[in-house]
Parts: sequence; C-alpha cells; structure tokens
Amino acid sequence: VQLQASGGGLVQAGGSLRLSCAASERTFSPNILAWFRQRSGKEREFVAAINWSAGTAYYADSVKGRFTISRDNAKNTVYLQMNILKPDDTAVYYCAARSIRRPVPVQTSNSYDYWGQGTQVTVSS
Repeated sequence: VQLQASGGGLVQAGGSLRLSCAASERTFSPNILAWFRQRSGKEREFVAAINWSAGTAYYADSVKGRFTISRDNAKNTVYLQMNILKPDDTAVYYCAARSIRRPVPVQTSNSYDYWGQGTQVTVSS
C-alpha cells in the first residue's frame, strides 16, 4: 500500500490549507489514519488521527480547534483541513496508516505501518 500526500504549499499566517492523503489500494481498510509533522530540527510529532470505521478523531493540543481531520471511505482518502495557520505550523506533513488495531495510543509514531512521502507546509508571518 502506498500513501500519496498532497496539498501543501505556502500560505500567510491566518490562512488555510487542506491536505489530502490517498491510499493506492482500493481495498485497503486501515484501523487508523493519521497526520504527523516534522518541523526543521525537531522530531516528528503527532498532529491528528481518525478511526477509519468509526470516524473518531484525535488531535494534538497545539492544533485543536484549528485543524480538522476527516475521511472519505469511498475514495480511500483522509484530509486535514488546517485553518488559522501560524508560522509555527511550518513543517513537512506526513500521513500514516495503522493497518490493524494496536493497544498503543494513536500518537505513537512507530505503531504505524505505512507512511506517505510528506508534503511541505510553509506559513509566512
């Protein structure tokens, strides 16, 4: 399974972007799809996740109220709507999929089986 992320770009502070991540296999039915990001010089960090079947969403405190994760099961695609962007949101954003249910928090990056290639988001002040 390949994950293809898109939608990154350059935006001014206060603006919006929507990221998309599509899975290559139409029959792919993950347990969790998530977004992580890696800011320059920092470790990869959790942003948001969604349970594929139930639709339950999880967010990092830093993006709660500004970002919304959603999915389109028919298109095997997960989205990240990012509003009120801040310069501190500048990072490479990665989508990730956990193929089976695991007894670890969704914020645990090494619990994911598949990763997309990353898409750059740059927020200017």
